[in-house]
Amino acid sequence: MPPTSHAGRPGSATGSGARRNPTERPPQALAPDPRHSRLLASLPEADWQRWRPQLEPMALPQGHVLYESGAMLTHAYFPTSAIVSLLYETESGASVQIAVVGNEGVVGIPLFMGGGSTPSRAVVQSAGAGFRMRGAAIREEFSRSAAVMKILLRYTQALIAQMAQTAVCNRHHSVDQQLCRLLLLSLDRLAGNELVVTQDLIAHMLGVRREGVTEAALSLQRAELISYRRGRITVLDRPGLEKRSCECYAVVKAEYDRLLADGRAT
Repeated sequence: MPPTSHAGRPGSATGSGARRNPTERPPQALAPDPRHSRLLASLPEADWQRWRPQLEPMALPQGHVLYESGAMLTHAYFPTSAIVSLLYETESGASVQIAVVGNEGVVGIPLFMGGGSTPSRAVVQSAGAGFRMRGAAIREEFSRSAAVMKILLRYTQALIAQMAQTAVCNRHHSVDQQLCRLLLLSLDRLAGNELVVTQDLIAHMLGVRREGVTEAALSLQRAELISYRRGRITVLDRPGLEKRSCECYAVVKAEYDRLLADGRAT
């Protein structure tokens, strides 16, 4: 499938998201409790008491770049109401989403896995809030606590499974099915059934032309599975959307449920 252009990519240095201060606190943007993050909520009490004073709240506007490809990471990010896309971009400007991270996880696994950087870039897909923690602090906690290590490693395994299944989906399934997968994964990380996302952003994440996304969205709308108006997608029939999707969504969800059951690493 033809790639999208690198020009005007979401979250670029010229975008509005990149100009905003990520730590500013607009009204109703920040979650009152960092344990709205399911990963943070899974920490044992003794570990949580050490983590709590090290967590810094931050607004995550759509398009804001958390890290660029190849850059050394300085913080780990824990979304509570935002969704972050992990994207891979080629030298020619082609891009594709390799995974999404929401309130179930953490952005910045190279910090505790030992790499410090990654070829992917992290961009806020759906605006919201979250918390961040210094890289040195999460590395220390990873080495200090067996429980923390187990939680973070099991989450990393789940994220790798999502990346692998996304690669299969992008290669073998239709844009219609890929869009269903993207919508369902996003819904799992949101409180409601509405996503604020443009067709241009979806095309950028899927690595396809905007026309392909338009056709797929219209097909889902004609089937009365979604309603799409002015950058807002409302899912009207989730069971129908799951039936329309390929097996990739179910495979990823089952692996997350298995590894992160009840928000605890078991």
